Amino acid sequence: MTVIRSVLRGCGSYLPERIMSNEDMTEIVDTSDDWIVERTGIRQRHVAHADEKTSDLAINAAKRALEMAGIEGDDLDLIVVATATPDETFPATATTVQAALGMTKGFAFDLQAVCSGFVYALATADNFIKAGQVKRALVIGAETFTRILDYEDRTTCVLFGDGAGAVVLEAAEGAGKASDQGILSSHLHSDGRFHDMLYVDGGPSSTGTSGHVRMKGREVFRHAVVNLAAVVDEALQAVGLESSDIDWLVPHQANRRILDGTAKKLNLSTEKVVVTVDRHANTSAASIPLALDEAVRDGRVKRGDLLLLEAMGGGFTWGACLLRW
Repeated sequence: MTVIRSVLRGCGSYLPERIMSNEDMTEIVDTSDDWIVERTGIRQRHVAHADEKTSDLAINAAKRALEMAGIEGDDLDLIVVATATPDETFPATATTVQAALGMTKGFAFDLQAVCSGFVYALATADNFIKAGQVKRALVIGAETFTRILDYEDRTTCVLFGDGAGAVVLEAAEGAGKASDQGILSSHLHSDGRFHDMLYVDGGPSSTGTSGHVRMKGREVFRHAVVNLAAVVDEALQAVGLESSDIDWLVPHQANRRILDGTAKKLNLSTEKVVVTVDRHANTSAASIPLALDEAVRDGRVKRGDLLLLEAMGGGFTWGACLLRW
């Protein structure tokens, strides 16, 4: 029995030129390099210039993904941009990307699931492909998260950075087996009861402002390790595989301790975990595609490798995607 699979044909990423080290952060807020590294593993982050918008980051990442895939913007049927920091309330940042890439057919929209956004967007595009509604899709995670930070709150402002990552999906026939290339399984969850653990204290219909990130870090950490390990098990069981079959875990880059805790629960060697949090910090929806692109381009991820992508974000939202590169 043949099935339609969403095969990843290319990936790309973009990081703003400006780098802010932990030492730079000490000039803004009462903190230290040792304090930040010990609690998060973060040593630096990239910060968008004042004239750089989320769409600018997304467009740069998209162009690199299209180049690797060997296609043009007008070959696309769908663009999904996962972001919590859009250019404007409307229209969707995805339509700005669409125009810049010269895509004149199909459709484009934004998706908001904060740090889980890329996994949500990947699953959404995969379902459009499996339904036969589109043949090629561009999925982007892009954020200018530093624009919504409170630089008087040292518990949050040191955690985040800006960036964008993208992948190109294309419909292809598979055998319906775990050995197929492409997306094998996606699993999404949310639980709105935990709103107050991680949120932004603003919005068009509440305060009329963009607001700032607020977080109860200890509670988020506790839920993250449990929820992520559970959804990873769910994804593996769905296709009859075990954690030992995973070649690479490509997780949301929130905190080094969360990455290590998740790997431990899965009995997975830390050498199989793609880690960029030390250099990128938490780039929300952009973190997974940024990490994926780095690992593909430096040769770690090879065709045929089994990848497990997972993330948790405000809402709470969380999810995992199992795919073969």
